[in-house]
Amino acid sequence: MDQGMSDGRGDGAAKKKPPSKAEAVKVASQYLRTFVADEIGNGRANFSEDAAAVLKFHGSYQQDDRDVRSVMKREGREKEYQLMVRVRMPGGKLATAAQYLTVANVAETAGNGTLRITTRQEFQIHGVVKADLPATIRAINESLLSTLAACGDVERNVLCCPAPLCDGIRTAMQADADRWASHVAPRSSSYWDIWLDGERIANPLLPQAGPVRVPTAGDDPVEPIYGKAYLPRKFKTAFALPEDNCTDIHANDLGFLAVVEAGKLVGYNVLVGGGLGTTPSAQKTFPFLAVPLGSIDRADVLDIAEAVIKVFRDFGNRSDRKRARLKYLIHDWGVPAFRAKVEEYLGRPLADPKPVCVTDVDDHLGWHEQGDGKLFLGIPVENGRIKDSDGHRLFSGLKTFFETYGTPARLTCQQKILLVDLDPAWKPKIEAWLLDYGIAAVEQVSTVRRWSMACPAFPTCGLAVTEAERALPTIMDELEVELDRLGLGAERFTVRMTGCPNGCARPYNADVGLVGRSASRNPDGTPGPGTYTIFLGGRTTGDRLNVVFKDYVPFDRVVAELVPVFARFKGERTVGETFGDFCNRVEIEEHAGNLSPA
Repeated sequence: MDQGMSDGRGDGAAKKKPPSKAEAVKVASQYLRTFVADEIGNGRANFSEDAAAVLKFHGSYQQDDRDVRSVMKREGREKEYQLMVRVRMPGGKLATAAQYLTVANVAETAGNGTLRITTRQEFQIHGVVKADLPATIRAINESLLSTLAACGDVERNVLCCPAPLCDGIRTAMQADADRWASHVAPRSSSYWDIWLDGERIANPLLPQAGPVRVPTAGDDPVEPIYGKAYLPRKFKTAFALPEDNCTDIHANDLGFLAVVEAGKLVGYNVLVGGGLGTTPSAQKTFPFLAVPLGSIDRADVLDIAEAVIKVFRDFGNRSDRKRARLKYLIHDWGVPAFRAKVEEYLGRPLADPKPVCVTDVDDHLGWHEQGDGKLFLGIPVENGRIKDSDGHRLFSGLKTFFETYGTPARLTCQQKILLVDLDPAWKPKIEAWLLDYGIAAVEQVSTVRRWSMACPAFPTCGLAVTEAERALPTIMDELEVELDRLGLGAERFTVRMTGCPNGCARPYNADVGLVGRSASRNPDGTPGPGTYTIFLGGRTTGDRLNVVFKDYVPFDRVVAELVPVFARFKGERTVGETFGDFCNRVEIEEHAGNLSPA
C-alpha cells in the first residue's frame, strides 16, 4: 500500500456515524468496573461478551481450545473456555528472579505449563480457567509485575531496547520508556478493587496516587488522559536506536528514535502512525509504517506523547473499529494537518525531524559484555514458547537457572530472553547448564530460524484461520535444507508467520511474510494446515512494507514457491544486497510467473 497522504482534515462521514457497540460498553463499564466485577464470581465458566470486552483492559483475553471446539459442538457441550493472561512489562524487564519464578509458577499451577514471550516483550500465560483468574492476577501483582493495560483500548506495553549495556544511552532511553509507561497507565481504581481487594500494592509500574501532573481543563477527573470511553482502539509505543531497531519502531503508533550527540541521548525523532493489522476483504484497511512528525528534547517525552494520544482520543474513528487506529487518522488528514493539531494540543510548535533514521537491528543473542564487569546471555526461544519437550527442557531449565543464580532478565521483541548481570566466573557452569537441559545456544541455531517468529494462532487465538506457531518450525526445517543447498545458509533475513491478517508477528515489514489466508479441516475436525499469502520485499530493519508475491499458497507448497526466488537472488544480487532489497528492486510480485525452477 502506498503511504501517500490525502490533504483533507478527516473523514467527516465517519464522524457523523453513531459510536460502535464497543464504545457503549466502555462507557457503561464505569471506568472498567461494571461487567467484570459482576461476573467474576457468578460460577459460570465464561464471561459474557460485554464482560470479556472490558476484561481485556485488565490484561486478559477470553479464548477457547479450538482443537476441540468442533468435537464439543458435535457433542452438544459448551466450548472449552480458558483465559490468556498477559503480563505488562515495559521494556521487557524482569527486575528480579522472583518475578520470573512467580510467572512460571502461575503457568504451571493455573496455566498450560508453558510461557510465551510475545513480540511486545511480555509474557502470556495460556489455559487459565475463570475460577483461577483472581489468584493469578494477584500473584503477578504481588511480584511487582502487572496485567493492567496489557490489552484493551489503551497504551499497550511500551517497548524499549532491552540490552543491559551500561553505555548511558540505553539506560536513559529505558528510563524515558518507564516514565511514559507509568504516566499513561489507567488510573481508575477498578483494577485494584476487583483483583486486589482495594489494596494499592506499591508497584513501580503503576500510578499510585492519581495523575503524575495536574489535569488540564476539560480532562476527565478519573482518567485525565483516556476519558471514560478510553481510546478508539489500542495504541502502541516504542523507543529505539538508529543502529539498533530491535523494537521495530515503524510498526508502532508512536515511536521515539534516539538522537545521540557526543555519546549522550539528547532527544528523539518522533514517528507516528505505524500499524500492521489489515482485513484483505476491506480495502479501507491496510498496513502502514510510522512516519516522522518532528523532533524533541528528552525532557519533552511526556508532553509530546500525551499530545499525540489525546489527538487520537478526540479524533480517532469511534464508529468503525476496522478504521479506528491512529494510522487511518493520519492517512485521512495528512501529516501536516495532524502535526498542526498535535502542536495545538502541545501548546507550541514542534521542531522538524533530525537527519536520523533506522540503519540496523540487533537481536542481542549470545554472550555479551555489559560494560560494568558483568555479562549477559541472549538465549534463542523458538516462536517465544518456553516449554519442555523432546529433550529440550527450556521451561524447567530456566526455573533452575533463576533459582540458582537469582539474577534479573529481559525479554526481546524477537521473542527471546536475555539473562543479565552474570558474573564472568559463572560462564562455564552456565554453558554446562545449557547442555544439561538441551537448551540451544545461538551458535546451534540456523540464521533463518534465528530471525524467524510466529504468532500463537491455533489452538488459542479466536481470530486464527491457519496455524502459525505450530507450523513455522516445519517451514524452517525445509528452508534450512534449501538455503544450505543454495549456499545461502548464513544469509540474514526475517521470516514472520501469522495465522490471520492482523499481523501480530509483524509479517508485513519482514523480508518474507507468511499470512494465514484460508482455513482447512483435518478428517477428525481439528484445524488443518490451510493456505497462506506470501509477502516479499520488506527488510530486516523494519522500515519498508513488503508486497504480495503469491496468494492462497497451500502450506506444503510454501517453501517450494520460495526456492526459485532464492535461486534468482543468488544469481542476480548486487554486491552486499540483502534478500529483501533484492525482492524490492526487481519488484518480485510482478514477476512471480516468470521465475524458473531452482
